[in-house]
Amino acid sequence: MYSAAFIFEPGTYDQRFHALDALIEEAALATPGYLGAETWRSADGARVNATYFWESEESLRAFSAHPRHLEAKSQYTRWYKGFHIVISQVLRSYGDGTIAHITPNQRKRA
Repeated sequence: MYSAAFIFEPGTYDQRFHALDALIEEAALATPGYLGAETWRSADGARVNATYFWESEESLRAFSAHPRHLEAKSQYTRWYKGFHIVISQVLRSYGDGTIAHITPNQRKRA
């Protein structure tokens, strides 16, 4: 499993942003190997982290090459003050089993 964390500082969103954002979400959902996403905002609202989860690196690459995604990337300065991407391989995930999450819970309950 892989994750792609899109960390950004929001700017001003216009009608084109919202339309393209919806199309990108549709593209992600239609990409084989897409597992889901979760979004977090810093306490002061200055930064957002949208993390997307993928079955494989190949599925992540397929989404990265989607025309709508490429279009959004080419225009990011219209809508964001800045961004940073972190691509990670998920080696393990676990918890006490009370919080559902996209990643598998690999810890056995006692």
